[in-house]
Amino acid sequence: MARAAPHEDTLRIHAGINELYVKPVYYSVLEDPSGRLTLQDVLSPKWNRRFQSGDVTSGGKQAGNIENTESAYWLRISVHTDDYDEHHWYLEMFDSHINDLTFYGANVTGQYAGVRTGADFPFSTRPYAYKNFLFSLHLQPNQTHTYYLRLKSSSKTSFLGRLRNEAMLSSHFQSEYGMLGGFYGVLLIMVVYNLFIFLFIGEQTYLRYVAYVLSCSLLFLSEDGLGFEYIWPTLPWLNQIVNAGAPILLLLTFGYYARHFLDAPQRLPRFDPVVRLVVLLSAGLLLLDTIFIQSGFSFWLYLLPYGMLYYAAIQVYRQGFRPARIFLLAQAGVVVSLLFLITRKLGVDFFNNAFTVYSMNVAFVFEVAVLSYALGEKIKSIKDATIRAQEKLVKQLRKKHLAQDRLVEQLNQNQTLKDQLNSELEEQVARRTEELRRQSETIVAQNRELLQANGLLALQSAAIEKLNADLQRDLQEAQTARVLSKEVDFGEFSQIYPDKDACLRYLADLKWAHGYRCRKCGHEKYCDAREAHARRCTKCRYVESATAYTMLQKCKFSIIKAFYAVFLIYTHKGNYSSQELSRVLELRQGTCWSFSQKVLEAMRRRRQAADYDENEGWTHILLDASTTVDEEQTVAETERS
Repeated sequence: MARAAPHEDTLRIHAGINELYVKPVYYSVLEDPSGRLTLQDVLSPKWNRRFQSGDVTSGGKQAGNIENTESAYWLRISVHTDDYDEHHWYLEMFDSHINDLTFYGANVTGQYAGVRTGADFPFSTRPYAYKNFLFSLHLQPNQTHTYYLRLKSSSKTSFLGRLRNEAMLSSHFQSEYGMLGGFYGVLLIMVVYNLFIFLFIGEQTYLRYVAYVLSCSLLFLSEDGLGFEYIWPTLPWLNQIVNAGAPILLLLTFGYYARHFLDAPQRLPRFDPVVRLVVLLSAGLLLLDTIFIQSGFSFWLYLLPYGMLYYAAIQVYRQGFRPARIFLLAQAGVVVSLLFLITRKLGVDFFNNAFTVYSMNVAFVFEVAVLSYALGEKIKSIKDATIRAQEKLVKQLRKKHLAQDRLVEQLNQNQTLKDQLNSELEEQVARRTEELRRQSETIVAQNRELLQANGLLALQSAAIEKLNADLQRDLQEAQTARVLSKEVDFGEFSQIYPDKDACLRYLADLKWAHGYRCRKCGHEKYCDAREAHARRCTKCRYVESATAYTMLQKCKFSIIKAFYAVFLIYTHKGNYSSQELSRVLELRQGTCWSFSQKVLEAMRRRRQAADYDENEGWTHILLDASTTVDEEQTVAETERS
């Protein structure tokens, strides 16, 4: 038996597992543009090492997809059984539309034997009478078996498969075929029911609905493979025609039915011709792609016509056509199921389970049932509207006679009331005008008072703001002066230097207080570097951090604690023990002792400086850059110990 190349992970079967999903990481892919490679060629080292893992991407596409319909693709899958398993295992390939598929498995002597089948071959070529491709795996305990598959497809697809034992496969067969039987049973009931209604009342909408449901049935028979299994098993050419033509037929029948169900020609006279033209053009482009282009992504052409029909339903519902709300509800489920179908076509591993695979079946059952109800509601609404219109007409005729009698009497009363109202209105207008004049004078006086009050408030606000600013500045200066003059605890010290950024900002300002100058080329212009508060020379691109060439360069602990340590040692004039410093900073005594020595040495050099001032602050020694590399390494080794 050939040894698997280490490009893919091995599928492992052990006790308690009944099925395994073949993810892209578990198989390797080899593209054969010539389509002439044989199994012996693929097993040779020259070609065997060219396999790449199915989850490897190239140009945004996974290797585990059929992107080039002119090429043949080889899949390599490795399966290992950890212990003895009494069950027999099978490999199932979900896409039943692959034109040419050959499965190679090795026997006990290591010789490979192939089983060739596909959508271009009669159904009898399949090893098992099942709608999907199913292959038997002869596994031995505690051994790794490598299998090869050669695939050739006229449409773009993805390699979706699953390993199942016979117990899980038997249970899956019963539930899956039972569900599909119920699905097609519901479609048949809807066809017969609506056909009889059409024969009894002669309403054309029911006949359009029957055509739409029949096209749905044909699409699902081709999509799930049951049509090829039971209806035309010896006619693979007919299977290819149905696979290509069923979606186009569904688009035409649905567009014809939906437009007339929504009464789009009457309710949307300008939009309906555009919808009809888009549906016909989309069907023509789909037919052209199927026959000549064969892009594999023609399902994107369905989005525009279906979206326009959905938009038409929304507009009709806004006009008061209540059955349109049921139409929108039915189509919402179909839209969700189409999203799952598109992700599978694109090879996206997105909730690939029994529910998502057959979600479109459930959605269409829900749709045909709901649309059948909506169709009945539409007919009922038309009947009710006719009855209401007749009753309304009778009532209007009765009201017309009563209105004529009352009109003469009302005209006489109106003339009398007109004279009375005119006199009353004149009095009210004069009285109201006087009231408005007095209110206007009152408002003017109040406005003047408000302007005066606003001026006083503005002066007071400006004075308060100035006092607050002075107070804040005095408080900040007092805190800083206190830190610079006497001992404070770490909590109060952290208020002045609350975090690493504040420490680096202060150190950078102190370091470059007299301007920046590059240490390598002497250039005086800089820009901000990626590190916080570091500066990059705009000429030679040399980056200098805020801590470089200072006492804190390569400091192995928090810069805030380093600031506080320098502050404590300086304010105590070097008489601060490393044990106390270790307790305050919660650091190891060895680290504190090494850092204390650096500070003491920097203080000694500072006292010897020509510009030394006894009253200067502790921060002057932060810029001491005389620490050697050996001293820094000593601190690091002490910290690790």
